[in-house]
Order: sequence, then structure tokens, then C-alpha cells
Amino acid sequence: MKKISLSNIDALKISDNDTNDVFYGCCQDWFGTGWQRLSGCGPSVACNIFMYHNRGNSACDNARNKSSCAAMMEEVWKFVTPTRRGIHTTEMLCERVTAYGASKGMIVSSVRCDVPEKRSLRPSSEEVTLFLEDALSRDIPVAFLNLCNGQEKNLDEWHWVTVAAIETGDPEGRVPLCILDRGRIVKIDLALWLGTTSYGGGFVHFSIT
Repeated sequence: MKKISLSNIDALKISDNDTNDVFYGCCQDWFGTGWQRLSGCGPSVACNIFMYHNRGNSACDNARNKSSCAAMMEEVWKFVTPTRRGIHTTEMLCERVTAYGASKGMIVSSVRCDVPEKRSLRPSSEEVTLFLEDALSRDIPVAFLNLCNGQEKNLDEWHWVTVAAIETGDPEGRVPLCILDRGRIVKIDLALWLGTTSYGGGFVHFSIT
């Protein structure tokens, strides 16, 4: 098995100073309103992407606690704002993340790998795997939109998560992904998702300068 992962997943480690709990990545349950907590997966993933981009910045690293991350989530929400259907396309996430970056004086570019509902239009498993390997080998986290989880039980439908690692070369054809979801590290099988999802979804990685 070959594994490609972010070089420093601890850059996404978040502590709760009140409870001493530790999380990996932002959790949408930290938003202030019920609607935000229900629909805030996209903004949460956007926060993870900018947090990882800013790793090594001492001011950012020292502020990685639940309260400061929740404040950042509220700031990001103003730009990465879900519609009534959430942020249900990769294009929509790209537009909103780019707008937030511009508000901070950053130039954001994105590359998408969509998995359409129509199976004949979908990329192959090999193409999706190469897309993820390319981003992670360059130390870039990947935003993953799952509209239907199929037989993969460790995914919520109509939901964004952050991909932090991929494993390939499994003799049984599994392609394990390490994802960050609601502050947890979770493993899913990309091959199972690709083979059983009804509505598809997609993947995006961002370059930020």
C-alpha cells in the first residue's frame, strides 16, 4: 500500500481550552445558529483549507483553539454562504472561497474534479485517484462534496469534508481516504463511494498566494 498525506495534519489540530478536548479541523456544530450548524459543512471545510495554508504563521498556530476557530468560521460564512440547498456544487464552493480569499488580499485558484450524477460522464476511479494524489503530494488538502454516500456508511449525504490522505495499491481494490469531518479523523473507501453513489459530488483543491 502507498500512502500520500498532508505533511502536517497537526496543523489542523484544534484544542478546546475549556474541556481539553482535541479536534482535527473545524466542526460545523460550533456555529452560532441552528441553520448554520445544519448547513455549515462547506464553510467549515473552507476554514480548514485556509488554516492549513497559513500553517507556520506563529500568530495563526498559537490561535488554534475552538473559540478562535469558531470566530474564523463566522467570518468565512459571510463569503462562503450556503444557499437553501447548501453549497451543492464544486463551482459554488470555488466562487465563494475565491471571494473570501480576495477579501484578505489573497489570490485563490482552484482545480475541480466533478463526479456527475450521470455515470457515463463520470471520471474513472484512476482519474479521481490521480487528482487526489497530485494535490496531496503537493501538500494541498482537498475539499470533497458527497451528495449521496451510496454504501459508504462513514459519510453523511449532501456534505463537504476535507481529504487529508489517500492509500492506493490495496489488492482487494479499496482506496482508503483519511477525511476530516466534524472535528474527527475518519476513514472511508473512495472506490466504494465511486461505485455506489447515486448523485455523485466532486473534489476541489485550491492554490492560495
